Amino acid sequence: MKIHRVAVIQASPVPSDSSATVNKLIKLATDASRQGAELAVFPEAFLGGYPKGADFHIAVGARPPQSREEFRHYFENAIAVPGAETDRIAAAAAELKLFIVVGVIERAGSTLYCTVLYFGPEGTLLGKHRKLMPTAAERYIWGQGDGSTLPVFDTSVGKVGAVICWENYMPLLRMAMYGKGIEIYCAPTADDRPTWIPSMQHIALEGRCFVLSSCQVLRGKEFPKEFRNEISTDPEAILMRGGSCIISPLGQILAGPVFDEEAVLVAEIDLDDIPRGRFDFDPAGHYARPDVFTLTVNERPLQTIVTLKEG
Repeated sequence: MKIHRVAVIQASPVPSDSSATVNKLIKLATDASRQGAELAVFPEAFLGGYPKGADFHIAVGARPPQSREEFRHYFENAIAVPGAETDRIAAAAAELKLFIVVGVIERAGSTLYCTVLYFGPEGTLLGKHRKLMPTAAERYIWGQGDGSTLPVFDTSVGKVGAVICWENYMPLLRMAMYGKGIEIYCAPTADDRPTWIPSMQHIALEGRCFVLSSCQVLRGKEFPKEFRNEISTDPEAILMRGGSCIISPLGQILAGPVFDEEAVLVAEIDLDDIPRGRFDFDPAGHYARPDVFTLTVNERPLQTIVTLKEG
């Protein structure tokens, strides 16, 4: 089947409560499923939270006790992968017969990663992508992923992959995904600026793929009380506006953008629009010039500690 219904979810997490946020995720995924969606994309850091406006009291060369205490709170709300939260999401995906793509803050050892998880309708955690390059102050709190988590999954709704927030401004990463034949390009983000939408349209046109971008809408009252916020302390202030959207391979906006409110956006997509679009432009195929340009992608997992033993 070439025609499918897909959804992007625009919502905020429950502050400092990943278990309650899973409950909200399941409710929103159920809403998408009832509208006929076969795949639902949630925002960046939906589980674990994107504390927009938090500065963790950091100055260059200075990390006071408040910095460490705020990070401890953030660390405790991050999730293990796999873990109790992923088990619940996988079970919901199976019950709803739904692919779920969701941004989480992953706790691995003592390091946090901004990660996207993929769940299949059989109730399986298919895999993950860790953000390669945290942006600006995100580097205070997140580690860097490596090339071992750049999957594109060949699913019943198309070839699905994800690129997180400002990773979408990395041309070589986009090219790596095009080379994998991505068809459903998921873009969980925290970028709610007006310039985000034309960026997503450009990627849809460049990759000749469907782009599903999901952003949180976040108010002051939904900001974790454990953190100082440098943007606003007004509980009604909008810290993140949303702007979620679904875009066709020729750059047409099929759903959204929606701002300043929670929403479940659903659109019908036709996978045949991808070869129609790539008729005159295939960035990793007939429009490439491998005699001039080549891209090398290191997908080996990088190990900090390698133990060599005799024998």
